[in-house]
Amino acid sequence: MNITPFSFSAHYVLENETLMMRPLVKEDVQHLSVFSVSEPELWQYSLQSAAGIGNLVQYINSAIEGKEAGHSYPFIIFCKKTHRYAGCTRLYEIDSVNATCYLGYSWIGKEFQGTGVNRNSKWLMLQFAFDQCGFHRVAFRADANNTKSIRAMEAIGCVPEGLLREHMVLSDGSRRSSRLFSLLRSDWEKEIREKLHAML
Repeated sequence: MNITPFSFSAHYVLENETLMMRPLVKEDVQHLSVFSVSEPELWQYSLQSAAGIGNLVQYINSAIEGKEAGHSYPFIIFCKKTHRYAGCTRLYEIDSVNATCYLGYSWIGKEFQGTGVNRNSKWLMLQFAFDQCGFHRVAFRADANNTKSIRAMEAIGCVPEGLLREHMVLSDGSRRSSRLFSLLRSDWEKEIREKLHAML
């Protein structure tokens, strides 16, 4: 296994038989606008909504600014079966010194849900984080009300770490509680890599 240190300036492309994932760029608004206009409910539990073209532009710009600032790395997801872009995901709160990060800001269009796109994207991202870059810990946060996302994390074997109670203020002034999960490299190597690959 060749582990190379993570670099914000590198152009990473993650790929298997199902998906191709590459760094998000500003021009991707044209590929994602269909979701922004027709499926605004995709961001019901998101901290930053991309519903509507204006919000989508801000969403993409913010993601790219995070990469330039050295704390996140966003990807756009391309489905090879349909030859269409399916959504986005990213690593964020990247701490290269301690080899930790979060995996999130993940969403896919409705027609791609339940088709394996989500699990394949998680496989590629976790394989990238643990096997390629040598991260020690990958964590996940989900709105405590987002049962679909929580079930998906539990299904791939993410370890629950508890509830962050009302730790964030949302745009409407309400407070969000989040479920926290994580995987360690030891979890990945002992069980999760094989388990998740078998689920693809």
